[in-house]
Amino acid sequence: MGKVERFTNSTTGGPVFVDVEDGKIVRIIPMDLDASDPEGWTIEARGRTFKPPRRTTLAPHAAAQKSMVYSPKRILTPLKRVDFDPKGERNIQNRGISGYEPISWDEALDIVCDEIIRLKREVGPAAILSTPGSHHLWGNVGYRHSTYFRFMNLLGFTYGEHNPDSWEGWHWGGMHMWGNSHRLGIPEQYDLLEDALKHTEMIVFWSADPETTGGGIYSAFESTPRRYWLKELGVKMVFVDPYYNPTASLFCDKWFAPRLGTDVAFGLAIAFTWLTEGTYDKEYVAERTHGFEEWKDYVLGKTDGVPKSPEWAEVESGVPAREIRALAREWGSKKTMLAAGGKGGFGGACRSATGNEWARTMIALLAMQGLGKPGVNLWSTTYGVPADTSVWFPGYNEGGISGDLINTVAGARLANRMWPDGGPGTNPQHSTEGQTVPRLLIPEAMRHERLEWRGKGFCTSSIESQFQKYEYPAPGYPHVHMYWRYGGSFIGTMTETNRYVRAYREGKVGMVVNQSIWFEGEARFADIILPACTNFERWDIGEWASTTGVGAQAVDQTNHRLVVLQKKCIEPLGESKSDYEIFSLFAERLGLGDLYTEGGHTEYDWVKRMFAASDLPRLVSWEEFERKGYHLIPAPAERKPTPALRWFAEGRRRDTPDLGPRPWDTVGLRGLETSSGKIEFVSSSLRRFEEGGNIDSERPVMGPQYLPSWEGHRTPELCKKYPLQLVSPHPRFSFHTMGDGKGCWSDEIKDHRMLIGSRYYWIIRLNPRDAAPRGISTGDLVRAFNARGEVILAAQVTERVAPGTAHSYESCADYEPLGEPGYSPDLAGCINILTPKRFITPTSTGTASNSCLIQVERWEAQDHVKASG
Repeated sequence: MGKVERFTNSTTGGPVFVDVEDGKIVRIIPMDLDASDPEGWTIEARGRTFKPPRRTTLAPHAAAQKSMVYSPKRILTPLKRVDFDPKGERNIQNRGISGYEPISWDEALDIVCDEIIRLKREVGPAAILSTPGSHHLWGNVGYRHSTYFRFMNLLGFTYGEHNPDSWEGWHWGGMHMWGNSHRLGIPEQYDLLEDALKHTEMIVFWSADPETTGGGIYSAFESTPRRYWLKELGVKMVFVDPYYNPTASLFCDKWFAPRLGTDVAFGLAIAFTWLTEGTYDKEYVAERTHGFEEWKDYVLGKTDGVPKSPEWAEVESGVPAREIRALAREWGSKKTMLAAGGKGGFGGACRSATGNEWARTMIALLAMQGLGKPGVNLWSTTYGVPADTSVWFPGYNEGGISGDLINTVAGARLANRMWPDGGPGTNPQHSTEGQTVPRLLIPEAMRHERLEWRGKGFCTSSIESQFQKYEYPAPGYPHVHMYWRYGGSFIGTMTETNRYVRAYREGKVGMVVNQSIWFEGEARFADIILPACTNFERWDIGEWASTTGVGAQAVDQTNHRLVVLQKKCIEPLGESKSDYEIFSLFAERLGLGDLYTEGGHTEYDWVKRMFAASDLPRLVSWEEFERKGYHLIPAPAERKPTPALRWFAEGRRRDTPDLGPRPWDTVGLRGLETSSGKIEFVSSSLRRFEEGGNIDSERPVMGPQYLPSWEGHRTPELCKKYPLQLVSPHPRFSFHTMGDGKGCWSDEIKDHRMLIGSRYYWIIRLNPRDAAPRGISTGDLVRAFNARGEVILAAQVTERVAPGTAHSYESCADYEPLGEPGYSPDLAGCINILTPKRFITPTSTGTASNSCLIQVERWEAQDHVKASG
């Protein structure tokens, strides 16, 4: 037995202590604070004192990290597909079928670099397509916005642009009602915990489940105590969700389960009640909104002859009119927070055919009750704790070591601190400016189809950037011929994902490289596999759960601001290497080594530079930081709360520490980013778009409007074939694909996967009224299918899901076809095989995964599966 040494590290689900004995991790536990750490914040409200626990929390997937490090699915050596000859027959039709043989790093480098050079000479740098997974292992150096972009920008490539697939409706719809483009359509959240503890009387959780989705994002269970506090203060909690979710099971006072796709009808009926009973904030509406009277006529039925009454909404939503009216009356009589999604804007309802209008509905209801006034805001209990935002440490989208001024927000603060004299870090080669491809259309690009779309992924520069037209191939640019895949699999996270499988096998991309930690998902379709290591096997640094860059000053979701030195705990397993080392090897082989490493920088060197570029040196020395392994940035000793949007409600100049709206988008830093500076029921940006000859009937100028889903209860022919509506929110026990499969501990959680025979199956939940006629009981294997594909799942029969609805979390990590890949049932649980590839609206490049009709039936081939399991 050797001596146990304790290291610090951080994950996408919380900071941790890592105990190592004889070079092996023996335990990973949540990080506790010690007596030397400063006291946390204090809030006095309603005669009580509230203080956060002096400890951190850990998400379920992060608690399983040890088993993930030592997973039997770890890739421990470079691999080459056995029938792939880079100088001869490549046999792409065998991807996903043929096996692999180990090769040396030198051979892998030779094969890939030879292809890169050939394509650059014969086709051009844009012939290389690359994209990372949505989320990677934590750390500012090793994260996808950092070391990945640094290499790819030097190489030159076609970027698979990401879309905001957790908050599509807020981005493509809500932004046109209240701006916030710098936050991708989501508003600021400052000091809303204190505001709620002092003033709020009711919270409506609408498509919100913070106990499941890591609070806001990455923050584990930090917000759970806040909901208990609010409950103890007598704050009523109402839930609107087709699934009685885990947050509801802890805190719910009333549950509404409207039919999928009809939330807008439900919301309009609430507004109708307020309008007809006069229980809305007329003065606020008159002073802070634009176009309200035109929308009012629509809600009252003067425009189209259809009053949006509770009785009308009952027909659409299935919720009794009396209950809609009762909710409207209680809401209108109380100071109410609207928790619409997990971050003050997110939510599965926004990832649907009507998601843009749902987000606009949430904004409309808030506007009618005085958004920004005490106790009234868009707040999901997950952000808005007291935090010292004057201390800056770069967040996960501020570019790390990339110096990328296009795909990250490095230009705002980080780049000039990391490279004060300029240099290669601040002037990367941005092939992404010439040609990009939405990741939702990567399969079509791999098939060399010609494509057109609107908006370049995350449209942060302005509201109008959503309207810019793009095409593939871009004028003068080639089709892609090589695909370098990095991070988690899209088969589990995008839409109609058999497309991705078929594109690998039937497309026109001659080489696929996959840089991954585990052999799962899309790694199975690569020609060359590069083994990466976990964050426990390299050096890094990062602030826990700081999404700054995608959300301005987004450091106010965890109870304590912790910057963690992510120490290298163990050596990389096998021949795996850190992403930085992998890219350094390729850069050296391509003659770009000095440019990439800036003269031989190690990851440890970059960590020290990141520390020095931040504000931490004025609080703590590097030596003390390295010794302790973390630093707690104290809450301000004296502070004046600046609740989010209070300045807007009171018609004042913005006084929050937000980084936007930008000065040129407002008048004297007053008002919102919209042209009127107000909440727009008649959107000036959508009107200009329409006046330019661009008609999108699913994204109307005046709104919100109720638009029946193009795949839902108003599509009768589809309903006859596929009578169940599938809802597939983000998973509870994994973080997208992280923490699922891999033979890790998460599989053993009974509500994550179900052990049947020798295989752990993904779960689908059915109401007893839907299960009984199909002869389905809990523990049965079932086949969920539609015209797009089929998935084999384990049934869980429960009253927690509404009749007519099937619930199954998305983002399983693996893909295991029963027969021919792309054409046969999947055994791993890839629900997104069933979801539609159609965009949220014709001019909104976003997913509509929760507009999905399926059929479910018992699966009779169980003996075959048990034998093959």
